[in-house]
Amino acid sequence: MTMLGSIKTGQQSSASVYLPVLEVWRGPIVECQHFGAIAVVNAQGALTHAYGNPYLVTFLRSAAKPFQLLPFVELGGVERYRLTEKELAILCASHDGTDEHLAVLAGIQEKVGIAEQDLQCGVHPPYHAPTEKVLWLRGEQPTPNRHNCSGKHTAMLALAKMLGAPKESYLEQNHPVQQFILTAFSEMVSVPVSEIILGLDGCSAPVFAVSLYHAALGFARLADPLALPEPRRSACRQIIAAMMHYPEMVSGFGTFDTCLMQAAGGSVFTKAGAEGFQGSGVLPAVGRSARGIALKVAEGDISGRFRQGAESAEGRARPLITIETLRQLEVLSPAQLAQLAPFDARAQYNWCDINVGRFVPAFKLSAP
Repeated sequence: MTMLGSIKTGQQSSASVYLPVLEVWRGPIVECQHFGAIAVVNAQGALTHAYGNPYLVTFLRSAAKPFQLLPFVELGGVERYRLTEKELAILCASHDGTDEHLAVLAGIQEKVGIAEQDLQCGVHPPYHAPTEKVLWLRGEQPTPNRHNCSGKHTAMLALAKMLGAPKESYLEQNHPVQQFILTAFSEMVSVPVSEIILGLDGCSAPVFAVSLYHAALGFARLADPLALPEPRRSACRQIIAAMMHYPEMVSGFGTFDTCLMQAAGGSVFTKAGAEGFQGSGVLPAVGRSARGIALKVAEGDISGRFRQGAESAEGRARPLITIETLRQLEVLSPAQLAQLAPFDARAQYNWCDINVGRFVPAFKLSAP
């Protein structure tokens, strides 16, 4: 039985799975609402907090990238190809496609001995609007390295080379690269391989669906891998350290994922996924155990990226919900929260810069 099959049909209705998480006010009334579900789990597997149905099954999408990188690191890829921490960070990225991102990727590919043309992620314009404009002015078409998933595909090709496996078929589910990744993910989230729902991501790589609970468990173990065997324990620490030390490689300059990791100062890592998924890990500290957080916005959130000072495309719901979750868990200090004010509960302005309303969190986490 799949994880999806283990959830009763009635639980799949929006009324029982999702609850209001964000209100959008215009003037004196709520104009619209976002619905969602949240699971918070510790590294020992206890569901510590929830909102909505924590056993909702959904795809992690790009939030799975830290897990997909594990086999490459565990098998010695960092050492074999002499990768820096900055280079490691971009291998689990949904990056903006800036020239700096491209330079880092090109350096990795040269070390590995693969070509940009080997990537089978497809092509899309850079997420970074100024870079996209410059390419247009130059009459230059984007190439695969501009794709936000090009780091993940570079790591998959590098792993294929390490395994002596064919690079042409590295995205096929029965390829050794994908089998290593699926096994590692299964172990991290404690779901048998046979019960993980598989799909194809936007970049054509296999992607996984499990419950929010199991996804949050995986993020908790990334945050605190002490109970995991070597080399898994060291690989988790390497990946998370790289993400937190070089967050602009994981996402982009001024994006929510980057700004949260910068503001948190080594206490939180986070990774967005398409269609309203967000996964985060809270590292252990004095008086605080590690936590994994998985949340899903029902309607997939508004597409695009939200940057400091402007709503352009990152989604208006996930950043605010993530910050509010961390606030309720008492993870971030007032000073850290202040740094995230542009993404937090905030006023809503129109194109004339007039305050017309506000965005307000509408949920309270509960302990089961």
